Amino acid sequence: MQQHPRSTTASAAPGPARGAGRRGTRRFAGAAAAIAAAVALSTLTGPGARAADNPYERGPAPTTASIEASRGPYSVSETSVSSLAVSGFGGGTIYYPTSTADGTFGAVAVSPGYTGTQSSIAWLGPRLASQGFVVFTIDTLTTLDQPDSRGRQLLAALDYLTTRSSVRGRVDSTRLGVMGHSMGGGGSLEAAKSRPSLQAAIPLTPWNLDKSWPEVTTPTLIVGADGDSIAPVSSHAEPFYGSLRSSLDRAYLELNGASHFTPNSSNTTIAKYSVSWLKRFIDNDTRYEQFLCPLPSPSLTIEEYRGNCPHTS
Repeated sequence: MQQHPRSTTASAAPGPARGAGRRGTRRFAGAAAAIAAAVALSTLTGPGARAADNPYERGPAPTTASIEASRGPYSVSETSVSSLAVSGFGGGTIYYPTSTADGTFGAVAVSPGYTGTQSSIAWLGPRLASQGFVVFTIDTLTTLDQPDSRGRQLLAALDYLTTRSSVRGRVDSTRLGVMGHSMGGGGSLEAAKSRPSLQAAIPLTPWNLDKSWPEVTTPTLIVGADGDSIAPVSSHAEPFYGSLRSSLDRAYLELNGASHFTPNSSNTTIAKYSVSWLKRFIDNDTRYEQFLCPLPSPSLTIEEYRGNCPHTS
């Protein structure tokens, strides 16, 4: 919140008796005008101006440390959703910023992979929510559901989240995204294909028999792993990325020294680029562009990073 300067009262100093009042009044009026102009300029260039330019901007200006931290600036609460209370998916857990001072937030639904439950991707809930999102980690109808079914379930979860959940008033239903691991990652591509209004998709070591996704118009970050033997990048993540339209805001992050199951436990690199992607495209927060463009270089944790810069959405 912008602080207003405290008012102060100065004692009038004695001066020449003749004409001093009028000159003093003019000097005071000029000083008051200058102060008013300075306050107006501060208002135009301060945080309020940025909020006016982008009403979806949430949280303080990011730093490398802030997006790599295990928790962001928001305190997080959670609520469980029973499978008996919903239809179209298997229930789950909603993580959300506790404070309502900043208004509504964008939201993300996250699906586990084949034979997995929400516990396998639970770390993403509080980590992403603490950066200013409502996050719904879901269970699927059965642990054996295929990607097309998981895609439909991600959309059913978003529909529940925005229309029936106890936190629906905290969610901006126009700013939604999907994530998923393995077959859940393939499901996130299915969801983005089915619902072009989604603002972001992040498939994590994704698996899908369909290798071509030119229909997807949602900004998509695909995360592969160099040591993935279940969904090898050469037959899954890489062709998925290559099939996305070249005009799309897209990126391919291949983790170094990683396996198919790396997304199942807390991972700083996954979190860093997921937060940046979701902020950039769900919140349209260009403050996070710096972490995506220019393209990150190979490192101890990054085998390869491809993408198109600058981003347009």
